[in-house]
Amino acid sequence: MSPLFTSSVEVDQRIGKKTKLLLIIFLLGMGALFFLGSILHTALSDRQIPKLVIKETNRALQGEIVSKEGFKLVFSQKLYKAMVNTHNIDPGKKELFIRLFSIYSGISQKKIRERLRGRGNVVLSYSIDANRAKYLKELARKLRLLKVFIPYKDRNGRIIKYGLSLTESGESRIFSYKDILTPVLGFIRKREDDGFTRPAGVKGLEKFYKEELAPIQNGIVEGERDIGNTIILSGDSFVQPAIDGMTLRLNISISLQKGVEALLDKAKHDLKAKEAIACIMDAESGKILSLASSNRYDPSNIRRKDYDSLNVSAVEYTYEPGSVMKPITFALLLKTRKVNPFDIVRTYGGRYKLGRKVITDEHKEEWMSAENVIVYSSNIGIAQLAQRLDAVEFTEGFRDFGFVKKTGIDLPYEHVGIMPNVMQMRSEIYKATVAYGYGMRATLMQLVCAYNVFNNRGRLIEPKIVSEIIDPFGKTYPVSQKANRIQVIPPATAAKMMNILEKVVKKGTGTKAQTPGVRVGGKTGTAHIAGKKGGYVKLYNSSFIGFANDKKHRYTIGVLIREPKKKYHYFASVSAVPLFKQIVDLMIEQGELKPDISLSNP
Repeated sequence: MSPLFTSSVEVDQRIGKKTKLLLIIFLLGMGALFFLGSILHTALSDRQIPKLVIKETNRALQGEIVSKEGFKLVFSQKLYKAMVNTHNIDPGKKELFIRLFSIYSGISQKKIRERLRGRGNVVLSYSIDANRAKYLKELARKLRLLKVFIPYKDRNGRIIKYGLSLTESGESRIFSYKDILTPVLGFIRKREDDGFTRPAGVKGLEKFYKEELAPIQNGIVEGERDIGNTIILSGDSFVQPAIDGMTLRLNISISLQKGVEALLDKAKHDLKAKEAIACIMDAESGKILSLASSNRYDPSNIRRKDYDSLNVSAVEYTYEPGSVMKPITFALLLKTRKVNPFDIVRTYGGRYKLGRKVITDEHKEEWMSAENVIVYSSNIGIAQLAQRLDAVEFTEGFRDFGFVKKTGIDLPYEHVGIMPNVMQMRSEIYKATVAYGYGMRATLMQLVCAYNVFNNRGRLIEPKIVSEIIDPFGKTYPVSQKANRIQVIPPATAAKMMNILEKVVKKGTGTKAQTPGVRVGGKTGTAHIAGKKGGYVKLYNSSFIGFANDKKHRYTIGVLIREPKKKYHYFASVSAVPLFKQIVDLMIEQGELKPDISLSNP
């Protein structure tokens, strides 16, 4: 064979070997690329596998409102949403799931079956409480072991392994004692906060202290998970504790509040009244021991008929107070030294004409001492004495006593009332009518604070329902009183007024308030109600504002009966005064007052 021929064969053999080698390398390369692509696809595709690192959020809750004794009046409870994917339930074990879920959740089997008629993710309940949620989470684990939940493939071919899931859905506000202390506690509405239902205060303490009650910080736990999908706490984990809102401790005790409300309920019923209201205030500290109304509601179940009861009438309802304003006028006269309690005032036999206005009295006396004008509630007498005050003394004096401005009580939407201006008060008619409580408007709370000036050595003080605010770590912050200790009248003037108000109870219009062993004083007020179309109608508001003191305690108490319709019972002396007396007796019964025979009224 020639050398040329041999060389050509060798070349062909070498080319064949290279081709095969290149083909093998190509195939290996393609395989490697395919393998790498497969890994990349698997890594980047949306797969239903648990994450190695998970994060859980624990929502903080609103703070509590507790009574003076520490009983929880209002608190929050977390709610959970229970959801299941119907495709994950083994059809042969569906009834088992229904029965067990019903037992653990308290939801009827019928309702569960109805909700499971849907396909895919179905919400079984939005309001599972914390305790039931704990048990249902344990049930979910057991159902997986029993293979009640089975995996399935979705339309995209992904394997879904969901079962029963429980997630935080919202916060429920619980009013432990239903209607007790309403409407002071207030009520809430629901608002959405990033998919979580939160309560928001609308009225009462819930509204006024909304910032203090608000949750401070949500809890967060983030870290690697174990096979049971539980976070493994280690040095690499992130933990932020949940901090709930602050707690409000009230000056009001449940026992006293409940007792006062029972008395008001009975008074409203017996007198056929629109509403009965009462307020008890510690004279020296301004603490409100009770603020009660016969018109209450359950904040967890407000109905249409409750709408008129949502307002706190003691601070939101203004009315012409009538004769309870006479002692305020008289105190201004004493302060400016324009009257002596023993001055003699002519009362014209119970009928007196001032300009075109005729003023009448129930008592047909011809003459009275100045202090008896208050004791026997003479309109004619106070109308004449009021003329001794000039317009500025009158209007500024009433302002000093707290009228036409807020008392500072810790409740929203407080009204300030109405009073004629300085120019109007130059009129003899205005002076006369305002002096005995007409032509102006005030709230019961303003009247209680004004009378407390007499019982607190001439000093005005802010009323407060909340005693202290307690943070989540147990530190307490007393509630401040901005307008504390304002000297309105001299202590000597206040002492004189106390003696006159005691005489009202001993021998005047308030005799039914007498209580052996307790120093009691006050003033009645029976006031016509103005009609919507002008003029006065045959409806009245009856009030008695006064004090009840023993050797250690001094309390200022106000009572208002709105529109009593029982025949002949619109007079405060037969409606508001007996209710005042019942409240004093209740305070004795509960140890708030301790009678002393040396203090007995003769």
